[in-house]
Amino acid sequence: METKLFQLFLCIFLVSLPLPLPSDARPSKLNAENPTSFDFIKHLEGRHKGETVKGLQQLKKYLEAFGYLNYTPNQAHANDDNFDDSLEAAVKTYQLNYHLKTTGALDAQTMRGGKKEANHTHSTIHTVSHFTFFSDNSKWPPTRYQLTFAFAPRTSSNAKSAVARAFNTWASQTQFRFSRSQNFSSADLKIGFYRGDHGDGTPFAGQNGVLAHAFAPTDGRFHYNGDYSFTVKPVAGSFHLETVALHEIGHLLGLEHSTDQDAVMWPYIPPATIKGLNADDIQGIRTLYGLEA
Repeated sequence: METKLFQLFLCIFLVSLPLPLPSDARPSKLNAENPTSFDFIKHLEGRHKGETVKGLQQLKKYLEAFGYLNYTPNQAHANDDNFDDSLEAAVKTYQLNYHLKTTGALDAQTMRGGKKEANHTHSTIHTVSHFTFFSDNSKWPPTRYQLTFAFAPRTSSNAKSAVARAFNTWASQTQFRFSRSQNFSSADLKIGFYRGDHGDGTPFAGQNGVLAHAFAPTDGRFHYNGDYSFTVKPVAGSFHLETVALHEIGHLLGLEHSTDQDAVMWPYIPPATIKGLNADDIQGIRTLYGLEA
């Protein structure tokens, strides 16, 4: 039986949207391929909830492998070709992750939406390296390179220390300077642990695979899912506080995901895993802000 790892998929959305929403992290298999299109099921284009069409079961397995879908063992329609509520929700999550209209249906845009075209004017992909940016190149203006950060009430001292170290790591490679504030409401960057509906439009839902989410510049919000276990040192079944923070701070500063598996901005982080910034992360942030490599 193939070994399963709970992996972290963190992705966030543009603050230029009327209601900016972060994306989530869900369970996924280690050796799955990159989920960037539905080419292998093109015949399903146009299908939607309520239909039963051959091939939908294959789509369910595909989405489940990448953490968009998580049926319980005996859940209805887990192993059939019915387009049920769970599949519709999974398709909507996929659409959100790729900045598509969230119809929940397998429309033409969804079938090709994960393919990010390489161009220099309006793309999330850098054509030479592995790092990526948000489609509008969201970033902090030069007048805001000194940022304050603060923690929500009841944040543990271990978490505060881990996040502070992550800020220091990013500062060492950028022009940013981060300082901790005791005033949560006025801080530029706000970090906390939350459960359920916590007021940002994207509620957590227990241990359903959503580990954390953050927003692009200049929103500044970074939320851990408080129903998961996060630790200072690698512990089986728990996620490394500082590694998650490094990834999320990358989003806060304007980096999207990297296709370099060694980068901290690679979208998957198994439990009990420590990662730091690598050359791709550093090149990405310096390219975004026009710094010398």
